[in-house]
Amino acid sequence: MKACFVGLGYIGLPTAIIAAARGGVDVVGVDINKDVVAQTNAGHLHFIEPGMEEMLRQVLDAGKLRASTEPEEADAFFIVVPTPFRSGHQPDVSFVEAATRSVVPFLKVGDLFVIESTSPVGTTEAMAEIIYDTRPELRGHLRVAYCPERVLPGNVIHELVHNDRVIGGMDEASTEAAKKFYGRFVEGRLHATNSRTAEMCKLTENASRDVQIAFANELSLICDAAGIDVWELISLANRHPRVNILRPGCGVGGHCIAVDPYFITSAYPAQSRVIATAREVNNYKASWCAEKIKNAILQFKIEHGREPVVALMGLAFKPDIDDLRESPSCKIAAEVLGTAAGAQILVVEPNVAGHLEFELTDYGEAFDRADIVVYLTAHTPFKSLPAGEDKLILDFCGIRG
Repeated sequence: MKACFVGLGYIGLPTAIIAAARGGVDVVGVDINKDVVAQTNAGHLHFIEPGMEEMLRQVLDAGKLRASTEPEEADAFFIVVPTPFRSGHQPDVSFVEAATRSVVPFLKVGDLFVIESTSPVGTTEAMAEIIYDTRPELRGHLRVAYCPERVLPGNVIHELVHNDRVIGGMDEASTEAAKKFYGRFVEGRLHATNSRTAEMCKLTENASRDVQIAFANELSLICDAAGIDVWELISLANRHPRVNILRPGCGVGGHCIAVDPYFITSAYPAQSRVIATAREVNNYKASWCAEKIKNAILQFKIEHGREPVVALMGLAFKPDIDDLRESPSCKIAAEVLGTAAGAQILVVEPNVAGHLEFELTDYGEAFDRADIVVYLTAHTPFKSLPAGEDKLILDFCGIRG
């Protein structure tokens, strides 16, 4: 079995590695970014994921995986590229379409074609028609399916193997072919359905999480206005046997939860009012945090007669990873830097070596120098820092809660 994975990002590359390492599949990984291809072939993972770089080197040494800038003939093709949105939060499937078109010349009768990219409902069918328009002889002879990922950054190796997967084929033969492939390395259950249900399942999972986070974030706004410690409140409420409130943060980030709900609201605006409101709440939370920081800077200046040093702790969208995609922390940092004239702003992110927009400071140094410490992301190293009784602490991620 030979597989071609188009897209070597946070999901495509780990899946390709796992398929090669555990599934015995010969894999060619394709990416238009030459640096990503070069790093991959050199055995260097271009993002942080525990244990994955070692596994990459193992499959490279075994000759089971290599990276390229061009697709080539295989038995199975996997589209694992980003699906951002355009203005007005309209989903953009142009990357999926471009990746699909790139493999069309290499498809043959009996091949498996799978989309893993998060996509609006109907995308798999649309990509199949693009293939058949160019290669009509493949109609009825190609296995086409949609299989969304559902992994947690920082625990990808375990979750790619042990999580259940939803397999949505365009017909029964396609579903079975996809199940057979994923069965090579997935120990979780493989749940068969159709492509449209699988597409909606992925969107539903992340929209559901977005709504739950919005409840926690809205609760934090209410508690702030009421003078209540939200962390204590949630801890007490969760002692109810049927209540499980999530912990609030400074918004919602990542390429899934902060994006996928828009794929539903843009297609079904009249029917998705709760989902749309949750997006508004989570987007607003980042702006609210930025205003809190700016007000604290102003108050410090009034009380002390000088501009404060402010440490913004964490840019990643969740703890202990280097993924900054759609991160509310980045938006907060940009807004504070752009409007808090005079204050010295120290930006901290221990999981990345550098940033194009922000000059980064070591977290220990930033804490020591700061008058105001703002916790945006609950990275583990931050938890070992002193309480900072002589500083103003703004904790938006519960690192002290």
